[in-house]
Amino acid sequence: MLQFSSRSGKLAGARAGNGSRGATLHSPEDRLTEAVGLAEAIDLEVCEKLIVPVARPQPATLFGSGKVEELKDLVARHEVDLVVVDHAVTPIQQRNLERAWNTKVLDRTGLILEIFGRRARTREGRLQVELAHLTYQKSRLVRSWTHLERQRGGYGFLGGPGETQIETDRRLIQERIDAIRKELDVVVRTRELHRSGRRRVPYPLVAIVGYTNAGKSTLFNKLTGAGVVAVDQVFATLDPTMRELKLPSGRRVILSDTVGFISDLPTTLVAAFRATLEEVVEADLILHVRDISHPETQAQRADVESVLADLGIDVDRPDGLILEVWNKIDLLSPETLEELQNTARRAARAPLLISAAQGIGLDQLLEAIDAELGRADEVLTISVPATAGGLLAWLHENARVLARETSESGQTVCRVQIARAKKGRLFSRLHKDGLVAAASPAS
Repeated sequence: MLQFSSRSGKLAGARAGNGSRGATLHSPEDRLTEAVGLAEAIDLEVCEKLIVPVARPQPATLFGSGKVEELKDLVARHEVDLVVVDHAVTPIQQRNLERAWNTKVLDRTGLILEIFGRRARTREGRLQVELAHLTYQKSRLVRSWTHLERQRGGYGFLGGPGETQIETDRRLIQERIDAIRKELDVVVRTRELHRSGRRRVPYPLVAIVGYTNAGKSTLFNKLTGAGVVAVDQVFATLDPTMRELKLPSGRRVILSDTVGFISDLPTTLVAAFRATLEEVVEADLILHVRDISHPETQAQRADVESVLADLGIDVDRPDGLILEVWNKIDLLSPETLEELQNTARRAARAPLLISAAQGIGLDQLLEAIDAELGRADEVLTISVPATAGGLLAWLHENARVLARETSESGQTVCRVQIARAKKGRLFSRLHKDGLVAAASPAS
């Protein structure tokens, strides 16, 4: 397989439509490395990779005629079966390049769709990938048929020209797209029922997002003890996973691991995975995990924030819906780590510096999550008689006991911090035992 990337600003830039957020451009070298990683993720053998300067994209072939001929010789010399162009390629360009090089051509969107098609495990995930793939394929029927002049015979007495083969294919694809969307509507309703159930409990939802391979699944496994696949590979996790997590205050939350984002993420995939990404939209807190050791970490951050903005999430909210987590600090030199720590301390909203793989900083992360979710908590003082040991155990299980003193009579005075959602359950227990709680200053 040959791997091409572009050096031009237009082609190597961040995702189209991201300019409003001032996204940082990835370097051509990093984009090429990332593209090779995408190819290797589906076991393609890369026999050549190169950056192709493109001063002005050509409507017919993307590259200039001289470059097309030069690359044709390279394709023939290696006898490759597939050429990947790390850029959006129009159907006409794809057809012309395939004819010129006599081999299959795949653009960035097609490559990502191939990865998603292989990695999806659940029925929902497979439906979402199929929807994105069919939407993509529908726009490319122009390259798939060399017999577009063929027509099927008409029906009825008059007969008539009937419909062309491409019209038949387009109609069949559209019928399958409509069927998948109906099935996904059921998924959306089912997820809404699940969310409604969680609201009644209610457990706050904490969603982990980030650039692919930033360490999200490793962090998820460390915090929850789950067995989510966590390997050094792009898009290792597609189907979302949710687990219960207990925080230091006794608060229980639902932690959700989601699909990784990437630059130039196809809009068809964003649309298809909207049902899955609704978990992010509905989250009470979003943990944006960043590979802080990566040289393109700022550009990756811009890509993630752009996708979040596409989902309707205000990434600039002053009250802080998003908490940044700077992962992989174990890969930094001591000097770089010290510099980052100083940067974090000066930030208006301090990020958390961790190493999910080494377990560094995870206690501080849990404390920070607790603090973010505890902004609406209330601090109460409760006198628990010696005969109400069950209530004392309940407080330790469901609230954060800030202080406790036991008198000689056996009565225990507890100062607790409790989530507003659990206050009603606490008052029900107190009323049952004939007890009351007094408000206490948070300090």
